Amino acid sequence: MFLVILFGFSVMRVYGDEAAGVADLVLSCVLVEDGAAHGGTGGGGGGGGFSRTPATLVLKDVSVGPDQSLEMLTPFIPASEPDPELVLIEATVSKPDIPNSDVLLHADCNGQEVTCEMSRYSPNDALKNPDQAFFMVSLHIEGVDFSTSLILQTVKVEQPAQRHIQLGLPLSQSGTVQTEVIMVVHSDVRSVTAPLKGDVLVPCGFKQQDSPLAPDVHIEWRVQHRGKGRKVFEMKTPLEDAEGKAEILAERSDSSVSAEGVVSEGNASLSMSRLKVADEGTYICTVTIGQFHAQQVIQLNVIQLPEVSLSDYRLALKSDTTLSCHSSKFYPLDAQIEWYSRGPEDTERVVFSGKASLSGHRRHGDGTFSLSSHLTVPHTIAPGTEITCVVSHPALDTPHSETATVKSPEPDSYWWVLGFLIITVLFFLQVMK
Repeated sequence: MFLVILFGFSVMRVYGDEAAGVADLVLSCVLVEDGAAHGGTGGGGGGGGFSRTPATLVLKDVSVGPDQSLEMLTPFIPASEPDPELVLIEATVSKPDIPNSDVLLHADCNGQEVTCEMSRYSPNDALKNPDQAFFMVSLHIEGVDFSTSLILQTVKVEQPAQRHIQLGLPLSQSGTVQTEVIMVVHSDVRSVTAPLKGDVLVPCGFKQQDSPLAPDVHIEWRVQHRGKGRKVFEMKTPLEDAEGKAEILAERSDSSVSAEGVVSEGNASLSMSRLKVADEGTYICTVTIGQFHAQQVIQLNVIQLPEVSLSDYRLALKSDTTLSCHSSKFYPLDAQIEWYSRGPEDTERVVFSGKASLSGHRRHGDGTFSLSSHLTVPHTIAPGTEITCVVSHPALDTPHSETATVKSPEPDSYWWVLGFLIITVLFFLQVMK
């Protein structure tokens, strides 16, 4: 749950010729800390050596587009008596801003749950100032392609009222730990689906404050699948005057990240072509600037549509016959084959009542699978009946159907020959009279 609020009563500001506004967003979060540091206890408890404490995050100056109304937003009023035990953190997000922040603003109205987790973040260099701290914030919205990681840095508090009991940080007069966002790593999708042997772009981007955190940025892509992990791509490039200076290591052939896009747009998206089944997995985009780094996790699903065919499309039943339906070269493994029939006088098809058997899955060298179903069709089925094989698979938007039609059986050639001989003999006997 979260609320959209305003500090003060007028937040509309004008940028150039377009009217735009900012709002302050209040999120209910969880502060995750090493339980050992607090004797294994903490507000919410927790297992696995970690404590989980309820916390509130106030994102200040979140950008609101000119077409968004601020009339329904209510002012935020801090507590008159600051509570040094409550975890209440303010974070200014104007520079850098949060991409697709309108999704956050509309989540509550759309009935979508926002997941917010915070943790203390320790850069590589030990902190020498006891009043300085960093936090990592992870934001996700249920059922929406929105994922963002924020790095917060505390700012100097003028005339601190007191210190927070758990965090040990100075509090503002309103009882908040004041911070600013210094780095954002984001992705506008949680998962990507691409065809086998095709191309894919796995999105990942970053932003930092106006004052660069470091002269270089390091991009690393890794993939994990079925308990195994490997590096896919790595790049280090200056953030200024980067032409021709990027250091690139592509562990996977036909993979790339645009150095120009990294420098000019903060675009660290991974491009891959000639996809294989082995490329499927959980991709981790890690952006490192100086001593700060943050990640995004995106799932890549590889698919291949099944090729569906029947062993025969015209059935002339003189005896019980086996009709086979072949679903070939598909991925992933999940495929289902069903049989239906529709009589010559019926308007709708029904599940076929005959006996069907499935072959075992056959795996091909490229990682795809094939599956066949064999149906015994009784010779008593009426001519004109349609027998349909329906294949369902995750790569198909709708199930694929193939239909065979029962035809009237043709007379045996033996009877045709016998009849012809009888007619021929009768003809000659008539002629010889």
